[in-house]
Amino acid sequence: MHKNFKTHLVLASSLLALTLSGLANAAGKTYTEDEFLNSFSGKSKKVVIEKLGTPAKKQLSVKPTNASSIIGKNVDAEKGKKPVKVEMWYYKNNVKYDKKRTYKETELTLVNDRVMNIAFFNNR
Repeated sequence: MHKNFKTHLVLASSLLALTLSGLANAAGKTYTEDEFLNSFSGKSKKVVIEKLGTPAKKQLSVKPTNASSIIGKNVDAEKGKKPVKVEMWYYKNNVKYDKKRTYKETELTLVNDRVMNIAFFNNR
C-alpha cells in the first residue's frame, strides 16, 4: 500500500467516526432532565434542530385503518378541522440522569411542528 493511501484511509475513518458521534448528539451538549424539559417543551421544530441538530431517527404517527369504528365516529369527516401531524424524533445520549450516565434515547413527540411530549429511555 502507498503511504498516501494509508493516510487518506486514516483521515476518512476519523471523519466517519466524528460524523457518527455527531449524529448521536449533534450539538455536543448534554442536559439534565430539567434543563432539557425547560429548553424544549412547547418549542418549534426549528428551535429543536438549531439546538440539537437532525434527529438520529424520525417516525410519523399513523392512524389505524379501523379507528372510526373503534371510537364510534368518523374521524376523517370532521369539518373545519385542520389535520393533525404527529411525529416522533429520537436523539441519542444527550440527557443525563446522574453525573456520569446519560439516557440512551430521548423521544420528542411533535404535534403540528411543536414539541408536546418528551420521554427518556434506557430500555430500547
